[in-house]
Amino acid sequence: MIRRSFNRAAAAWAARQRVSGEPRSANGASSFHLVWEIPPEPLRRVEATLEVVVPPAVPRLYFWALQVSFAAGPRLQGGAHLGLQWHPRYPGSTAVNFGGYGPAERGTRMLEGSTSELKGPRREPNTREFPWQLGHRYRLAVEAAPEAPEGLRAWRGTVEDLDGGGVQVVRDLYTRGEYLHSPLVWSEVFARCEHPTVVVRWSDLRAVAASGQELHPRHVRVNYQSRADGGCDNTSVGLDELGLLQITAVQREVPQEATLPVPGA
Repeated sequence: MIRRSFNRAAAAWAARQRVSGEPRSANGASSFHLVWEIPPEPLRRVEATLEVVVPPAVPRLYFWALQVSFAAGPRLQGGAHLGLQWHPRYPGSTAVNFGGYGPAERGTRMLEGSTSELKGPRREPNTREFPWQLGHRYRLAVEAAPEAPEGLRAWRGTVEDLDGGGVQVVRDLYTRGEYLHSPLVWSEVFARCEHPTVVVRWSDLRAVAASGQELHPRHVRVNYQSRADGGCDNTSVGLDELGLLQITAVQREVPQEATLPVPGA
C-alpha cells in the first residue's frame, strides 16, 4: 500500500514537470544562469570565454551571453548582455548580439549605441551577422570605450576568436553607468523543452576592478528559470576539466541555488 502510494506520488510529480512543449515564459524562452561570486567592487572590464560544444539541431533561437549591470554610485543604471546566437534568420544561423536596457525607474528602455560595422538588418541594431564556428573558443568582453555622447558613458562589446579568428568590435552602448557590476553568464533557449540536447561551455571568467585588481570568481551560483515562470525542468549545469557546462534536454542533476567551483580559478 505504501509503495503504491509512493509510486502514484512520484508519477504525479513527474507529470507536473515541464520536460516537453514550449516554454511558457513571457518571452517564450527557458533561461538559466551562472552568477559569479566576487566582491561587490566597481568593475571596469568583464570577460568570459564561450564555446558551443554541441550545437542546436532545430531552427530555433538560442542565445548564450555574458551579462553585466551598470551602476553610478550606489544606484544601478540598467545592464547589458553580449553573446553568440544560433539564429535561423541569419546566414548560417550564426549571429552576435550586444544590447542593453536602462534602469527600471526610467521604463527599462533599450539603450542607444553606435552603429556596428557588422552586417545585419537596420531594425535589429543589437543583433548582427557573425560566422562563429563550432568548437572555437570566443572571448566575450565588455569594457569602457573612449567616446560617448555628452553626459553619457560608452561601453564596448568585443568578441575574440581564441582559435585564430582575431578580435571583432560589435558596437558601443551608451549609458549613465560609471562602472560595471554583478556579472553572470546565461543561456536563453527559445526551443521546445524536448528539442535535442545543446551544450555550451563557459571558462576563464575574469573581471578587472576599478582599482586595477584582477578578480577571478572561484564559485558560481546556479539559477534556473522556475516552472512557474515558464522555464523547462530539464535544463542543467555541470563541470568538466575545462569549464562550466550549460545543458538542455537532460535530467537536472544540479539543484537550484547550488554553488559550483570554477575550474582553473
